[in-house]
Amino acid sequence: MPASKTKAALFYNYPSALEGEVFGQGRRERIAALTDLYPHVVDAGNFDEHAPHLADVEAIFATWGMMDFTAAQRAKLPKLKAVFYAAGNVKAFASSLIDNGIILVSAWAINAIPPAEMCFAQILLSLRGYFRTVRQYRAVQSFGARKYWRPGVKDETVGLIGLGYIGSLVRQKLRDYPLRVIAHDPFLTKERATELDVTAVSLEDLFAKSYIVSNHIPDLPTTRGVLDRKLFASLREGATFINTGRGAQVLEADMIAVLKKRPDVTALLDVTAPEPPAPDSELWRLPNVIISPHIGGTTGHEVVRLADCAIEEFEAWRAGKPLRYQVTQDVFRTMG
Repeated sequence: MPASKTKAALFYNYPSALEGEVFGQGRRERIAALTDLYPHVVDAGNFDEHAPHLADVEAIFATWGMMDFTAAQRAKLPKLKAVFYAAGNVKAFASSLIDNGIILVSAWAINAIPPAEMCFAQILLSLRGYFRTVRQYRAVQSFGARKYWRPGVKDETVGLIGLGYIGSLVRQKLRDYPLRVIAHDPFLTKERATELDVTAVSLEDLFAKSYIVSNHIPDLPTTRGVLDRKLFASLREGATFINTGRGAQVLEADMIAVLKKRPDVTALLDVTAPEPPAPDSELWRLPNVIISPHIGGTTGHEVVRLADCAIEEFEAWRAGKPLRYQVTQDVFRTMG
């Protein structure tokens, strides 16, 4: 007799019409073919309604809007063995799973691809002086807008703060260009620095030497507020600061004070703290600041890559093969 299919369920609560359906484009159907899939999507709001039908569920496929199980809720899933999360950050619910021996897999690395691509594009444009030139062109309405040093994509220094998934991907994308890449990451070993072809430097040296500074620090208690006025004041003439990491690392008042005095410096902020900035924040009004509403993440047609990752990891788990993206206790402690 053929082996019985794993009983599975979908858990999420996400406005897919806005950003794309993670389990769309045939992915839900693929999961249904691989498993004995419960026909309804479960979330915190309807869990009690569906719980009587979930006692045999062994695997959950989830994405944004995954609930954080209480002990009582987890008790209603006595056979749950693994959760395959088709998204990135798992901080909101991971502990209740991994602390109780439930395997958790996250598409964290896959979700890092879009912000790395966005940051990479911003770096190339910044090296050409695009953002500064555009605002000056609007102001002077002549080619005088470009009469300042624009190094181009050659023989310049890019500084990466943090070499996790996103920072490492950005560095990989920069390999095709004759650029110097320096980095600051307390977890960076000599071996990893050699592998990535980066030079490890202090945070102070990174800000002072780089033409582009890009922040990819995870959101940890020890990293909040580490980017201060002294660092921003040390930026080179015409430098660009890119933040696709977290807003909490920046002392916002310090950064604003420097940007007001240094119109030559550009800040490209996809994240702030708070998000969005307060209505009276000067970030909205400073001409050398461009704020985007946290659009660096996976969206649109891209989102099914997250489901593909979850499905591939499920197939490996079911076959007893090693998992590439399991969130262990050690991995969880380093996640921002």
